[in-house]
Amino acid sequence: MSETITHDPPPAPGGRQSGPLIVTEDTELLDDLLRLCAAAGATPEVRHSVPGAAGSRAGAAGAVAGPSAAYPQRGGWDAAPLVLVGDDAARRVRGALRRRGVVLVGRDQDDPGVWQRAVEIGADHVLMLPDGEQWLVDRIADVTEGVGRPALTVGVIGGRGGAGASTLACALAVTSAREGKRSLLVDADPLGGGLDVLLGGETADGLRWPAFAASRGRVGGGALEASLPELHSLRVLSWDRGDCVAVPPPAVRAVLAAARRRGGTVVVDLPRRIDDGVAEVLSQLDVGLLVVPAELRAVAAAGRVATAVGMVLRDLRVAVRGPYASGLDDREVARLLGLPLAGEVPVESGLLRATESRRPPGTSARGPLARFCREFWERALAETDGVV
Repeated sequence: MSETITHDPPPAPGGRQSGPLIVTEDTELLDDLLRLCAAAGATPEVRHSVPGAAGSRAGAAGAVAGPSAAYPQRGGWDAAPLVLVGDDAARRVRGALRRRGVVLVGRDQDDPGVWQRAVEIGADHVLMLPDGEQWLVDRIADVTEGVGRPALTVGVIGGRGGAGASTLACALAVTSAREGKRSLLVDADPLGGGLDVLLGGETADGLRWPAFAASRGRVGGGALEASLPELHSLRVLSWDRGDCVAVPPPAVRAVLAAARRRGGTVVVDLPRRIDDGVAEVLSQLDVGLLVVPAELRAVAAAGRVATAVGMVLRDLRVAVRGPYASGLDDREVARLLGLPLAGEVPVESGLLRATESRRPPGTSARGPLARFCREFWERALAETDGVV
């Protein structure tokens, strides 16, 4: 039983990230909340009422009060990145300053009055344990880790085999990194040979997909980034040359969610087959690019791919690659597929030779491919900025 928080929590003073504030006198509920904070790697402040109010005193597990409190200048209520109010304490915090990031936590699934109490204290979310435990662990870890704007996440998929999707995915990531953005390139195609090879880093130190196959729950964004190979100023999550060709959907979900929390950009090279793991990736994409060579057979094949992808991803656009067959141009290909046109992927002379010499696509900042990628990012980021 829960409703989604619609606001980001306020930042901690001075940009410092702190643990949540817990307000409750219910010892059993407090034990559960402390356990969930520990699972999220957070150290909470515990109070029995609003800090500074009459009757406020130290809570359990080393919580502090008075002048040595975690927020001595402003008080824990308004400065904590997240406030967890036990249902038993709702009456005591009713007069507190209204703020974002307040969660009312209870256990009675059948209590209709909990919603009224949530309104009275200005809670953004009502959560019932134990059903909402995983959500709460994720939320606590988010505020502890210092989550800001999620990464703009773009998936690239070929309309047919050999369409050039991997080349475009690499070029997009390389261009993003060159522009100074935190960038991650994700290889979601276990049968594609490995994007680390395309980037000339198959022997680079760092983890590959099989290392995350057993992941459940939450993966730390910072730990993920630090564990991956760094190639051409970007992080790369690719496949090794072992026998593992699948990662369970929960692990895919955890890894992609961690990548998005780090901000910047994430580019995913997608396979043309849509299984449960790929569906998890698609569900976390902001934009999909369908790369289609401008020939009739490729358009026909791309139509089937677009139908499958479109069942999960709402924003799918077509990137057309020449040369063009007779009677076709980029706008006609987009019309035949019924998709918005992202643009024409240019032919770049010498790209094959550059790749063979271990220079990844998009390395030449003045080349037509890098220019296409730069313009795409400018448009996509502008669209994101325009979302209210």
